[in-house]
Amino acid sequence: MPKIKNVTYEEFLKMDNSDDRLEYINGEVYLQSAPSVEHQSAVTNLSTEFGIYLKGKKCRHFVEPFDVVLQDKKEKHRVQPDITIICDKSGLNENNYTGVPTIAIEVLSPSTSSKDYIIKMDLYMRFGIQEYWIVSPKNKSLEIFTLENGIYSEPVVYSKNDTVKSSIFTDLSILLKDIFS
Repeated sequence: MPKIKNVTYEEFLKMDNSDDRLEYINGEVYLQSAPSVEHQSAVTNLSTEFGIYLKGKKCRHFVEPFDVVLQDKKEKHRVQPDITIICDKSGLNENNYTGVPTIAIEVLSPSTSSKDYIIKMDLYMRFGIQEYWIVSPKNKSLEIFTLENGIYSEPVVYSKNDTVKSSIFTDLSILLKDIFS
C-alpha cells in the first residue's frame, strides 16, 4: 500500500482534490489500490446481506468509497472501510460520517493486509468501534474482533462453510460460502 510522507490533516485535505482514494491515519496518507474482482465480489455479497438484514432497522450500511472521520480532541483520521455499519446517524452529513461506526469491515488485499491488521485495528480499537470484521477472500475466511473493556478480544474465526454471527446483531446469520461464491 503506497504511503505518502507525514502531513497534517489540513495538508491532507488540500492534497485530496483528485479521484485518488486516500486515507489519513496517524499523520500518514495512504493511497488505496484498485481492488481485485475477488475483493469486490466479497464486498458486494456482504453488502447485499447487510442491505437485506438492515432493511427497516435503525442502522445503515455504506460501501466504500465512503469517508469515515474518526476524531477526538487530540487526533483526526479519515478512513474508507470496505463496509461501514452506522447505528448512530447523528454524524452523517452530505459528504461523510464523523463519528464512531458500530462495525467496520475490511476485505483483505495483498497490499493492504498488514495495514488492516495492525494500523486500522489499532485505530478502530482506540476509537471504540464495537466490531471489526476482517474478510480474507484468499483464505475464504472471516474474523470478527469484538471490543471488550476497550480492547479487541481474540477473534471468532469463520471458514468457508460456517455461518457468521455478530455479537451486536444477534439474529444476523450470513452463510460464508455465499460471500465467496
